[in-house]
Formats: sequence, C-alpha cells, structure tokens
Amino acid sequence: MSGQFVNLDRLAPEVHLCLFGIIVMIVDPFVGAAHKRILGWVAFIGTLFSLAAVYRASLFPGMAYNNLINNDSFSIFVHVVVIVAAALAILGAIDYLDQEGLQRGEFYALVLFAAAGMGILASANELVTAFVGLEISSIASYVLVGFRRKAPQSNEASLKYFLLGSFATAFFLYGIAMVYGVTGTTHIDAVRDWLEAELAAAGAGSHVPALAILGLGLMFVGLGFKVVISPFQIYAPDVYEGAPTPVTALLASGPKAATFALMVRIFFVAFGSASHVWFWAIWVSAVVTMFIGNLGALMQTNVKRMLAYSSIAHAGYILVAFAAYNVLGAAAILFYLAAYVLMKVGAFLVVTHLGQQDEKRLALYEYSGLATKQPVLAATFSLFLLSLLGLPATGGFLGKFFAFQAALDVRDKWIVILVIIAAINSVIGGYYYLRVIITMYFQAPSVEYTPTRVAPAVGVALFLTAIGTLYLGILPSRVLEFAHAAALSLLNH
Repeated sequence: MSGQFVNLDRLAPEVHLCLFGIIVMIVDPFVGAAHKRILGWVAFIGTLFSLAAVYRASLFPGMAYNNLINNDSFSIFVHVVVIVAAALAILGAIDYLDQEGLQRGEFYALVLFAAAGMGILASANELVTAFVGLEISSIASYVLVGFRRKAPQSNEASLKYFLLGSFATAFFLYGIAMVYGVTGTTHIDAVRDWLEAELAAAGAGSHVPALAILGLGLMFVGLGFKVVISPFQIYAPDVYEGAPTPVTALLASGPKAATFALMVRIFFVAFGSASHVWFWAIWVSAVVTMFIGNLGALMQTNVKRMLAYSSIAHAGYILVAFAAYNVLGAAAILFYLAAYVLMKVGAFLVVTHLGQQDEKRLALYEYSGLATKQPVLAATFSLFLLSLLGLPATGGFLGKFFAFQAALDVRDKWIVILVIIAAINSVIGGYYYLRVIITMYFQAPSVEYTPTRVAPAVGVALFLTAIGTLYLGILPSRVLEFAHAAALSLLNH
C-alpha cells in the first residue's frame, strides 16, 4: 500500500467525521422541516463509521503526513473516548432539538466537526497541528453553545466562551512560538530530543532554558482553559449552564479528554525531562481545582450548574494522576477519562430530559420525589451520581482508585499529601451528590411535575452509559490493559 493511502488510513476517523458532517450539510436543504431529525440519525451513523475507522487506523500504527500525526495506541484510545462522547451527545440532542424548535442539520454537522478537531488534538505530534485541531473543535463549540439563539442566557454563554477561548488560544499559540524560538522545532518528539540533549550537554545542575519554560507555561494556560482547571475555570459554570444541555454533555467530556491527551504528550513526552519544572504548577493547580470545584458545587441549587462545578473537581482528580508522571499515571488518566465521559454524559442527558421545554426545570427541589414518578430514570441518575462520587462497583470508583494508586506508587511525600487532599475532596463531593439522591427518593413529589416519556434515542444513550459505567466498575481489566498499552506506546521511546 502506498504511503499516501497509509496516511489516509491513519487519519481515517477524522476523514469519516468530516465526510458525514459535509453530507449532513448538503442533504439538510432537501429535507422537510418535519423530517429534520433524520439528519441526527445520519450523524449518529457517521460516528459508528468513524469508530470502525478507528479500528482500521489501529491496523496501521505509526506517523502520518511527515510526522504531524502520531497514530499510536494512545491516540486510538482517546479517539474511541471522544467519538463515543459525540455519538451519545447526538442521541441526546435529537428529541431535545425537536422540543426546542431548533432541529437543524448544522447542529449535527458542528458536533461531527468538533469531534474531528478533538481527534486531531489527541493524535497531534506537532504543536501547530495541535493548534489547528484545537481551533476546529473550539470554533464548532462556540456556535453550539449559542444554538438556543432566542435564549439570552445561551447567547451570553456563547459570547463569554468565545472571548475567553480566544484569549486562551492566543496563549497557546504564543507558547508554541516560544518553544520554536528556543528549540527550532514544533514536533513533540523533536522537542524531547532537543531538551534531553541540551540537559545532557550542560551536565549536573543544569537548568531548562527560560524561554522553553515560558513557552510551556503559556501552553499550560491555553490548555488549562479547555480542561477547566484552576485558575482558568472561571467561565465554565456560566457556559455549561447557558449552553443547550446536550452540548454541555459534549463540552464536559470530549474536549476535556482530547485536551488532557495533548497535555500528556506535551508534558510527559516533549518536556518529560523537565518534570521538576512543571510538577509544582500541576500540584498547586490540582489542589485549587479540587477545592473550587467541590466547594462551588456545595452552594448550587441548580442541578446543571452543580454538575458544571463537579466537572471542575474531576479535572483536579485527573491532575493527581498527572502529577505522578509515570506509565501508571498516564494509564490512570486514560481510564479515568473513559469512565468520566460515560458518567458525566449520562448525568447531563438525564438533566436534558428532566429540564423539559426551555430548560425550565433545573432547580434541585424540582427533582423531589422523582423516584416515585419515574423510578427507572431516578435509579439511572443515581448510578451516575454515585459513580461521580466514587462508589465501589462503578467506573468512577476505579478511576479514582487507579489515579490515587499511580500517585502513591511514586512514594513522594508531596504526592502523598496531594492524594490525601483528593480523598478529603471526595468526601466533600459526597454531600452534594447524595443531596440530589435524597431529594429524588425521600422528599415529597413535586405536584407541578408531569412525567414525560423518555425518548427512544435518549433511552438508548442512557442504557449505553449506564452499562458502560457498571462494566468499567465491575470488569475493568480489558479497558485497563488497553490503557496501560496505550501509555507504554507513548512513553517508551
């Protein structure tokens, strides 16, 4: 097979996502208003084709397009996570858009294009290529957040996300420029080789060049915005609350997974030999992120906003594994992201259904007695909340367990302290998760609430996320082995 066709095979998931996005846009004008939901199923089929393309790409590991794309096991794992998040968001959106009178083909096309950008982020071996992937994902996300055009809250969220996202992107681009200025390259593996050679030549007691540290710091700012870690999380609660809930489900999962994957490539690979430089930035950010997320969630009476703060807290837990800087840490990050996507998307899809038209039912008290009126839905939501809390037999428990174990294996006193702080924050998180469950099961039903039937598409999405959450909690070995192999493919060079 010629090199050009091998390149296409290694980029096949993005090709399929973009192709189906274009098909949706072309077909949209020819579909009557009453049948627009068909476009959602076309987009969902596109994600299935893209998952098949991920398997195809896994048969041809290696670099593509002059070392711009690294199609390794690490990239394959993150592709699966990202595409699953996009597929579930599409299923959750089909009936939501009908309910809101927003059924348009461009919504599904934008989700597919955003997922394609996330895929490029996950597999980029070159910083400018990563920037392109970041922009593809971001621009599509800006529009999706403001898709409820007649809702002032959605417009405000979109504008806020666009303005702050543009600043974050500028920081990332300036960081790339700084790294290029000192190393003469933007390839991640080449930056690693240059830095290792520089430190070896300088001998013991050598220091990382100041311009390289500045570049890494600026990139950390840009990527920290996307993964919603402190002190770059300020926008998240407002944006997550104002966006259409299926979009919130996507924002809280896919971009976080893809951007964490890029951060692992940059910090663990390119700047792995300078871990002593970035360790404290990660340590401090992890502590502040966990406390801001959990303490912020404690004060919320809006369930959607509470889950937004919860997303901030979980980014802090992932940073605990990040601070470990070893193969187990990288594997724990991947496993945590897989579990996190399932439980977080599932939780937001329950909120999508219960919010009803115009998302007017988001207050905590409006969930009173849900177990009496819709017991299956209440049980499903409880499963996701308990997984986010970290209850045994759920994916969330093993995600935290592996993250904390990877950190403790380093046997460093500061990382042990970090794990203790994370454990304390998990206890704090238990309050607001259990508060929702108590409201659903032990408070009198809301007389104003009339249950509505769960749409088939949402039902399928909730079933898949619930089964996936239990599978990762009870039978995690296969996924964990895949995550460990992916981490080895990244760090063994």
